[in-house]
Amino acid sequence: MKVTARTRKSPTTVKIALYEANLKRRVRRHLRALGFSHASSGVLVPGANDKEAYRAVHSQQRRDRLDKSDRLLRNALPEFIRSVADGREIRPSAIAPRLELVTAGTPQSDLFRLATLTWSIPVSDGFGRRLKFLVWDDSVGKLIGVIALGDPVFNLGARDRLVGWTSNDRVRRLVNVLDAFVLGALPPYSLLLGGKLIACLVKTREVEEAFRKRYGASEGVISGLNKGARLVLVTTTSAMGRSSVYNRLRIDGRSFFEPIGFTEGYGHFHLPDDLFTELRSYLRRMRDPYATNNRYGHGPNWKMRVVRKAFVHLGLGPKLLHHGFRREVFSCQLASNALEYLRGTHKRPNFRSLLPVSEISSLCLERWILPRAQRRPEFQAFRPHDIQQMIRAGTAWQPPSGDANVRRYQR
Repeated sequence: MKVTARTRKSPTTVKIALYEANLKRRVRRHLRALGFSHASSGVLVPGANDKEAYRAVHSQQRRDRLDKSDRLLRNALPEFIRSVADGREIRPSAIAPRLELVTAGTPQSDLFRLATLTWSIPVSDGFGRRLKFLVWDDSVGKLIGVIALGDPVFNLGARDRLVGWTSNDRVRRLVNVLDAFVLGALPPYSLLLGGKLIACLVKTREVEEAFRKRYGASEGVISGLNKGARLVLVTTTSAMGRSSVYNRLRIDGRSFFEPIGFTEGYGHFHLPDDLFTELRSYLRRMRDPYATNNRYGHGPNWKMRVVRKAFVHLGLGPKLLHHGFRREVFSCQLASNALEYLRGTHKRPNFRSLLPVSEISSLCLERWILPRAQRRPEFQAFRPHDIQQMIRAGTAWQPPSGDANVRRYQR
C-alpha cells in the first residue's frame, strides 16, 4: 500500500502501539507461565485447581514480597525470633491469649509483617479501614498469631445473599462489615490448632470495642456523614478451596464462622505487583482517572478496576480477571441480630452475648488445644530459629521424624 500523508501514522502513535503490543505480550506470557489457558468463552482456565496450583500462582508475588521486605528482615528478624515460642516452653493448659492492637510504624507493626511472611500465600496490606492485632500468649510472653480486618469488597454475592441486601441497603450499611484478610497462628501454636483459636477471637468484645473506638464516630469519605458504624459482621475466605480451620467452628452451640457459599473465581491475585504497576502506568499514559483514584472513598475494588480498565484499553478484555480459583466464603456474626441490623429492620445491634477473649480462649483450650496436645506432642520439637526457613521457603514447619526432644505431653 502506498503511504500518504493521510495514512502515515505519527511517531507518537507508533510508539504507543508498540508499547501496547509489548505490554499485551507480557501479560499473555505471564499467564502462560502460570499454567493458564483460555476457555472458548475467553475466561482463564488454571492448569490445576488444587492447593499446590494455588500456591504456584502466588509464587512470584511471594518472591516480590520477600524482596521488598529485605531491609525489614535484616533489621527486625532477631526481635521477631525472640517473640516466637520454643515448643518446650509451651504449657497448653496455661495458654493465655491477649490481643494487642497494632499501630503503623511501630515495632509491633514490624512483627506483624514478619509473621505474615511465613505464609505460603502473600498477604496484602489491606486498604481503607484496618484493624490489625498481634495475639500474645501471656503465659510465656510469646506470639500466638495475627489477625487483620479490613474493608470488605463491595460485590460479594455469598454475603449479599446471606444478608438479603438491596443495592441501596448495601451502600448504606456495608460500613458495618469488615473482612478478615489475615487470620493465622504461628508454630508451635499452629500445631495445636491455634488457627481455630485465632479465628474464634474475631468474635470477642475486644475486637468490637476496638472497632467502635477507632471508627464508630468517623465520617464517610464520600458522604461526609457520621454513620455510627458498628462492627456486626466479619467475612473471610479460605485461601485454598475448602477450609479445615473455619469449617465446623462451633463450641457448645456457639457459632464463630459459618460457610455461606463460594466466590466466583474473579480477582487480580494472578497478576504480580510489578505487572500491576505497569498496567497502572499505562492508564496514566491514557489519561484514565483510575490510574490515580486509589484513595479510600474513590470507589470499591480499586485494583480490580485498574486491571479491568487497562485490559479493555489493550483489547485483552476483562475476562482475564476470571482466574477460576473459587474460594469458600465464611461469615462471623458479632451481634446476635447482625442480619436484621444490616437489613435495617433493627435499629441497634445486640452485643449482649459477645464474650471477652479470656472466656473464648478457655472454650478453645478445652475444645481443641488440650486434646490436640495429648494426641500430637510434636509441637515440642519446634525451635524459634526454624521460623527463618518458613520465611525463606514459604512452607509449613514439619517436625523431624523421631526427634529425641519430643516427649509425650502430660496434662
